Amino acid sequence: MSAVNVTNITVLNNPSSFLSPLKFEITYDCVNALKEDLEWKLIYVGSAEDDTYDQLLESVFVGPVNVGGFRFVLQADPPDPAKIRAEDILGVTVLLLTCSYVGQEFVRIGYYVNNDYNDENLRQQPSQMVKIDMLQRNILTDKPRVTKFPINFHPENSETGEQAAAPPPDDNTAEADGYEE
Repeated sequence: MSAVNVTNITVLNNPSSFLSPLKFEITYDCVNALKEDLEWKLIYVGSAEDDTYDQLLESVFVGPVNVGGFRFVLQADPPDPAKIRAEDILGVTVLLLTCSYVGQEFVRIGYYVNNDYNDENLRQQPSQMVKIDMLQRNILTDKPRVTKFPINFHPENSETGEQAAAPPPDDNTAEADGYEE
């Protein structure tokens, strides 16, 4: 059982302009107090074929992590369109929201994102140059992909006192399911 359980994520200001900040209200429960902070990251996948176009939009440490329920809003600047290939700006991509404890990722939530023009004429006949200020971002919140990874939340209790590496996720160790909103 995990020491931290994400209980709800609400995507705020959705749909919105491509250039507007991204906002996620995150609710989680902690069943055991933790000595270190949690690290939350928001990553925009810029290309399905090449992860060098991925952009880390935000990374924040949240703590102290005591027993109880917590809620906060993670806000991030939008992705930099100059770092995305023109052919990858329009259409579907992915946003990844991850949480780690002492460098060990224990939950990854993936959302499909559709970027399209908010103008019907541009949707029917897109211009050669992408008009970023006319794009609308729609995060598809109804079926996020949630993957949980087993980690050692209390490395100080291991025999050597060193942090044990978590096994790589596979069909037996990673749990993937649809996040209930």
